[in-house]
Amino acid sequence: MSRPLALLLLLLAGLPAFAQDTATRLAGFPRGQVILVTSAARCLQIDAWFAESTEQRGRGLMYVDQMGEFEGMWFSYPEPAVIVMWMKNTVLPLDMVFVGRDGRVARIAADTVPWSEERISSGGPATGVLELNAGFAARWGLARGDRVVVMAP
Repeated sequence: MSRPLALLLLLLAGLPAFAQDTATRLAGFPRGQVILVTSAARCLQIDAWFAESTEQRGRGLMYVDQMGEFEGMWFSYPEPAVIVMWMKNTVLPLDMVFVGRDGRVARIAADTVPWSEERISSGGPATGVLELNAGFAARWGLARGDRVVVMAP
């Protein structure tokens, strides 16, 4: 067996240790709901894990390998600021929905690239980020200016 093939097999054999079941991986994160009110008069309820502490925000959805269509993670910040995210150690492609102080969608970074260390910016002051499965915003018509109502745990 060639050395590159042997290394690849070792790497693949180790992946299940990282790709834990979603509930196990996110144990300890509080749960709540985020309601999205789209310009098409649609209300979408997202069952969300809440990343509230610095440690939780740093861990986020790392190594989570599946999420339901109406599941996501809400990252809250105490003061409006330019928020910068990345996809390091994140298995799933995501839509990142940046939310301003006014509770409106300020920016959507659609279809982010798994494992990437590229910086993804809110592009302006924001107080929260909702991470959803990639393509969610396009599938459900979520757009800049739509309302986001956070129902904290």
